Amino acid sequence: MRARFGLDRPIHEQLFVYLGNVARGEFGTSYLHRRPALEIIVDRIPATLLLMLTALALSTIAGIWLGATAARHSDRAPDHAITIGTLVGGATPAFWLGQVLVIVFAANLGWFPVQGMTSVRGVPEGFARVLDLLHHLVLPATTLGLLQLALVTRLTRAGVRDALADEYVRTARAKGLGPGAVLRRHALPNALLPVVTVVGGHFGTLLTGAVLTEIIFAWPGLGRLLYDATLSRDYPLLMSIFLIASVSVIVANLLTDLAYGALDPRVRLR
Repeated sequence: MRARFGLDRPIHEQLFVYLGNVARGEFGTSYLHRRPALEIIVDRIPATLLLMLTALALSTIAGIWLGATAARHSDRAPDHAITIGTLVGGATPAFWLGQVLVIVFAANLGWFPVQGMTSVRGVPEGFARVLDLLHHLVLPATTLGLLQLALVTRLTRAGVRDALADEYVRTARAKGLGPGAVLRRHALPNALLPVVTVVGGHFGTLLTGAVLTEIIFAWPGLGRLLYDATLSRDYPLLMSIFLIASVSVIVANLLTDLAYGALDPRVRLR
């Protein structure tokens, strides 16, 4: 077996052989599944992207709205309530929250499925399949997006508060613009750069960072695959997942830099 997988060769030779295979699109064969590692990863990516993009979209939209609302009502009851909520949400561990949601909303109330991505009694067809998938998606997306929601809310609140105190905002108010127009057209766009940075950074890391969430809800994504490969010491599969995660972080950072120029005209890529 060592000779079959090239493990009896010197380390430097194994590295060069591996790099050459990767350059040709060959990531090795999984010890456990007896299939090409890239093929296994490609099968799991859609599930992870669905969970990750849903959590990111919901947490970003809700976080921007909550942060802008808190900044608009600074030092008043809505601001205090949102601030306390984000502190609690940011301090809540994902593994604990996921289990609490399963116990309360799945096991006790029966509102949502306990685990999985589809119903075990048979996969429905058509629009019913979409509804079934969304039904299974609610609890894991909520668990994964809570920490992101708290961070986006706090960043948006701080950025909008600083923007509302700038001179160009006072000029806009002096021209007769209402509070809503001032917030949407002037303060909020200038406060979104830190949010874009956070969302872009999390886009790459969440690709494999949802390990605990996927384990709790038995979600068949890359996080669960990474956990199983670690336990079984499936090195070709592990190295392939690490490589793809690294590339995704680089691509996410590049897209984040490009988004700066679209949000802030003062930022130019030369």
